[in-house]
Amino acid sequence: MSDYDFDLFVIGAGSGGVRASRVAAAHGARVAVAEEFRVGGTCVIRGCVPKKLLIYGAHFAEDLKDARRFGWNVPDCGFEWTTLRDNVLHDVDRLEGLYKNTLENHKVELIAERTTITGPHSVKLASGREISAKVILVATGAWPIIPEVEGAEHGITSNEVFHLDECPGRIVIVGGGYIANEFAGIFHQFGSHVTMVNRGGTLLRGYDETVRDRLLQISMMKGINFRFNAKMEKIEKNGDGTLCVRFADGDPVAADLVLFATGRRPHTEGLGLETAGVELNEKGAIKVDEYSRSSCESIYAVGDVTDRLQLTPVAIREGHAFADTVFGDNKRKVDYGCVPSAVFSHPPLAGVGMTEAEARNKLGTVKIYTSDFRPMKNVLAGRDERALYKMIVDATTDKVVGLHMIGPDAPEILQAAAVAVKAGLTKQDFDDTVALHPSMAEELVLLK
Repeated sequence: MSDYDFDLFVIGAGSGGVRASRVAAAHGARVAVAEEFRVGGTCVIRGCVPKKLLIYGAHFAEDLKDARRFGWNVPDCGFEWTTLRDNVLHDVDRLEGLYKNTLENHKVELIAERTTITGPHSVKLASGREISAKVILVATGAWPIIPEVEGAEHGITSNEVFHLDECPGRIVIVGGGYIANEFAGIFHQFGSHVTMVNRGGTLLRGYDETVRDRLLQISMMKGINFRFNAKMEKIEKNGDGTLCVRFADGDPVAADLVLFATGRRPHTEGLGLETAGVELNEKGAIKVDEYSRSSCESIYAVGDVTDRLQLTPVAIREGHAFADTVFGDNKRKVDYGCVPSAVFSHPPLAGVGMTEAEARNKLGTVKIYTSDFRPMKNVLAGRDERALYKMIVDATTDKVVGLHMIGPDAPEILQAAAVAVKAGLTKQDFDDTVALHPSMAEELVLLK
């Protein structure tokens, strides 16, 4: 028997922490996981899962209108926010139960308390209980950043948005990243008047410029308002509960709700990492090596708290690789090349590999192939909204180094196409594949 209470103590029961816990336990380790809030982490409880369910709900706004063009006598329909909200939260409860069952079935002890690190092999629970562990894994994720602006306390973040009492008539969304764009599409479809406020001049930095420009064009066409290069001065709360957002330049914006979507920072504050000599970077993220080990030999970290790639599937892979490496006698590291990502905006966009700008900087000579088309469904529905697919090819090798698209079901299509990019297939390999007709995905093998 070990001299420690546990072989592995995990702080944080999100996607990465739960995967690491159950895999380590399957390898025979005695594992405990501490979670101060709810099992499932950001993705399941207050992130991608409930947000995707809201996105499904938002799509009905246009689908019901389009149905008339397809012969369905759909009456004018009203939207009831509380029904969708409660159903989404009920499903979150269901998923949390499944995560708890996974831990229980693998004999992982779940501790519902805040935990701090007190040394290389020791932690202390909020109740005062002290626990020793051979290895400690930090998987506490990231937390929304709230801008330092007067009246910021009147705004909310993505943590609270799923619990609103009512759908706002007017909403100001601060930010230009994926969270901001996704909620802009959601609330617009629910009937809110949406204004996006961005301190910079572009949306979705890091995504291919052509695709993100198309999203801006479509969003404006739908009626979403944008304020670029806007410096907020303060948020005022009026006597009737409404808000007024004031700027250094330009007119103020009236709102019923202000949503901050200005990024997320690693959740390391108050964890006691300094007691074990764990080094952080300038963003407050835990520095780790390729095997997720920190500067302290017995402490590891996975997921958003390391700020490598803030994506749930990446955290899961990191947690699994950590458990195999430390407890499964199988040293594994995560390959961060060609990781696909998506923005579930309205319409959604997705990409894998290099953007055009990245490819030109790295490779020099590239070939660009595009398809700019109106999906068949949009044609019959009388919608002018166009999809755009873009392929980036290394001109020297004919290898496809990037795929980017915006349009209906773009993330679903890209997941399969990402396999081809990851495998290093060429443009000719795409061309040699017979099209599946009629489909939107067939454009990938017909690009000119």
